[in-house]
Amino acid sequence: MNKYEIGVIGLGVMGLNLALNIEDHGYPVAVWNRHYAKTGSFLAEHGDKRFAGTEALEDFVRLLAPPRRILVMVKAGKAVDQMIGQLAPLLERGDIIIDGGNSYFKDTIRREQQLHEQGLLYLGLGVSGGEEGARRGPSLMPGGAPEAYEAVRNVLEAIAARSDSGPCVTYLGPDGAGHFVKLIHNAIEYGIMQVLAESYDILRRSLHLDASAMAALYAGWDKGPMESFLMDLTAKVLTVTDEESGRPLIDLVLDSAGQKGTGRWSGQEALDLGVPVPTIMAALFARNISAMKEERLRAADIIAGPPKTTSDRDHTALTDAVGNALTAATVCAYAEGLHLIGTASRQYGWKIDLAETARIWKGGCIIRSGLLDLIMKAYSDQPELTNLLLDDRCRRLVENAQLGWRLATSTAIDVGIPVPAMAASLAYFDSYRTADLPQNLTQAQRDGFGAHTYRRKDQPESEPIHTDWLGLAKL
Repeated sequence: MNKYEIGVIGLGVMGLNLALNIEDHGYPVAVWNRHYAKTGSFLAEHGDKRFAGTEALEDFVRLLAPPRRILVMVKAGKAVDQMIGQLAPLLERGDIIIDGGNSYFKDTIRREQQLHEQGLLYLGLGVSGGEEGARRGPSLMPGGAPEAYEAVRNVLEAIAARSDSGPCVTYLGPDGAGHFVKLIHNAIEYGIMQVLAESYDILRRSLHLDASAMAALYAGWDKGPMESFLMDLTAKVLTVTDEESGRPLIDLVLDSAGQKGTGRWSGQEALDLGVPVPTIMAALFARNISAMKEERLRAADIIAGPPKTTSDRDHTALTDAVGNALTAATVCAYAEGLHLIGTASRQYGWKIDLAETARIWKGGCIIRSGLLDLIMKAYSDQPELTNLLLDDRCRRLVENAQLGWRLATSTAIDVGIPVPAMAASLAYFDSYRTADLPQNLTQAQRDGFGAHTYRRKDQPESEPIHTDWLGLAKL
């Protein structure tokens, strides 16, 4: 029996397309699916390619050349643990399991430790790019033991997307580093998508632009410094017509956005690590409130907004302002996410290279953008950079966009259009650049009702002190 160089478990959309991608690049692939009917159909459809599949998992393992390299593409959570439980007893020391799903990074840490004790290697592999990326070249974010990465590096580099900076894959660090970076990739994606949605809302509700006019605007912005996959996708979505009604299809899409948990996990980690990510959290909550469709319909009939629902500001000036708001808020979304990755890297001892992280996001992934060249350069020049807004080039980009950012945000607020991410990112920018925040009052209040103590500005290195604020008050 011929030995196959890599195995793929799970022939859903992502697993199937990754298997095809791997085979395209010269690696014979063994496949296995929980329901053999899907395996059989796949083999029949691709009989001219170097695939093999079996019904029994034991026979699938026997197809693989040692050390066995097995890519598991099943639903994150219990299904991964169940698959590992079935697979691990069939493997030998030095064999490698690669989890290519959207697993929670702490689960990846646990699994890697457990399998290490059994003499097996485990790689947590973040995969971004959706169906098309999986088939033609995704961005890949691996984390685990270095020897596990080296054992599959040739395959991963072969199938990854490519940019002018090389293959969009790099070793990110031990245990959960890869899946953490993928988690925050998705969080940044949340933020950018929400800012795009808010810009669309301003354009349609304040300026009353139709889908065609908005598509032209986004297509134009996509040719400038804001060139990105999501900008291009937005422009294209707005050009699609519903065959039945002849209306723009976007107008018929229910305004209730789904999510799969990565935004929530990101917010939890940000809170645990003390890293502010307001743009990302605003995007998460925007999806939550969008799901309250029936309740919002009732509220719309009861609660009055501002008397004016259309801006009287100059059309061209406001359009330009929306473009500036998109630029600035997108930079802030990247800044928040990369700050969170850097903090987690220090906390967990991963030593993640943020310049390399930006580099592998340049192709294949959902947040690929022309801005990533700027971001990659920022972290290449200053590896210890704590926040992207401190890089001169990124700072100037946001500073130059801020007047338009403020105009777009204030216009939306004036006419009652919700812009939670746009406003949150602006508040983040203003808070970060402010030397004297009002939390001196917050801390005095905390000391006043709970004796939580405070430090004096004129003696910042001194021991915390407590004051009897209520006893000394003059009122």
